[in-house]
Amino acid sequence: MSHKSSRRCSHDNLTFSPSSNAVVAGYKRQTLQQRTAAASATVIKANSLSAEEAKPSTFPAPLVLPEDDLSLDPSDPPQSLRSWSRGKHRNKITPERRTVYLAAPPSFSPEVSFAQKWSQPKGARARSISGEHVKVEVQDVLEYLQAFYYGLPVKLLPLPKNPMFTNDVDDMEVDPPPKPTKGKPERQTLWLNTHTPAGCVGIRSRPTPKGEFSHQLNLNDLLDAAIEILPKDAYAILMLVEHDIYEDEEDDFACGRAYGGSRIAVISTARYNPILDLKQNIERDHGWPASHCERYINWCVDGLEEVGGTKKRKSEEGESSGESVMSPMHAALAAHNSLPSLAQGKPSAAALSALWLARACRTAAHELGHCFGIAHCVYYACSMQGTASIIEDARQPMYLCPIDLAKVLNATGANVKERYQALLEFCKGKNEGQVFKAHGAWIKARLEEITRAEVI
Repeated sequence: MSHKSSRRCSHDNLTFSPSSNAVVAGYKRQTLQQRTAAASATVIKANSLSAEEAKPSTFPAPLVLPEDDLSLDPSDPPQSLRSWSRGKHRNKITPERRTVYLAAPPSFSPEVSFAQKWSQPKGARARSISGEHVKVEVQDVLEYLQAFYYGLPVKLLPLPKNPMFTNDVDDMEVDPPPKPTKGKPERQTLWLNTHTPAGCVGIRSRPTPKGEFSHQLNLNDLLDAAIEILPKDAYAILMLVEHDIYEDEEDDFACGRAYGGSRIAVISTARYNPILDLKQNIERDHGWPASHCERYINWCVDGLEEVGGTKKRKSEEGESSGESVMSPMHAALAAHNSLPSLAQGKPSAAALSALWLARACRTAAHELGHCFGIAHCVYYACSMQGTASIIEDARQPMYLCPIDLAKVLNATGANVKERYQALLEFCKGKNEGQVFKAHGAWIKARLEEITRAEVI
């Protein structure tokens, strides 16, 4: 879904409740009392949500727009803090196994360097954007995860342990790649050297003549490789991949997957490349926090509203920005609007790199959340929400809702204010990016809320 407009939407009104589509889809949100209880570690102390946290302008409801994950699966069961803490299959953090590792994208030996080019989108537009050095830096992803999972060591998997693609599989008993189906392009198996006793793991690839990339790598094979490289002192490992990936033959593509019980996750940054936004119908100007724009939501649900324009309307109660103290969501929107539009003109390479990075960071933190035993969130708009499309992905926030934040703090042992401060410091270094500037403004306002609540 996309909308072409010569004017930038002013996002005058924000909506913090589910869209009207939620009723049609059959989504019934948990009550405030149920959400409050869900954030509590005990049945007796079921008052863990502060008055500020209960305000929709701090933690809005999920949007539940058409084709969203909750619209397609409205009965996805909720996971409270208590049910998470009692989960039989959740891995416990121990002194011997508490490090989170990030594996950089695999390198390529010279003899298979041809496959390295598969990570570039097809077409002349891709060549022009690569000349502007728009990319995701692994170090940036690492530093974001260090702040997100503050309290635990988060490290880069050291060399030479990081996997490398190679065709040097001599003296190994390996199965030959399957023969191509008649009339279809030939497939190849690349060999990923894990630098472990297991040696090389076969990674299937498939050509995609009609896709955005010339070839894709198989996600399940990459997850097998992640299991092999999991260090003994690791609580979990996340492998970054620059190539487009697929999970099964019915898949067009995938962005990532976690096997929480095995403490492994793999994500691809390929589809988050801003050069693909127009073709993938991603609304840049209505990414979070502007995804809560009332005009945009109405247009997504029934197509009757024009997304662009500056016509002001009367706000619903509690949703205007004229509060004596700006709410976190309104602070985020003000920061979003303070930067040039990413949908008009020619955004800078720094702004596009920050946009790409924010998307990768949110998914990386999300998939690692599954390694911590956290299920998809159905309570709030939250970083742990499920997503049914890359379009929905862009509409979701980077923050954790009160219930999932309680799970992460429980697992990491971090102090909530120190964790927020670490994330704020990271965002300050990425202020050229709309998402990070908005997220930083949200965090700052949230910290102010916490401080006020402590004084009362």
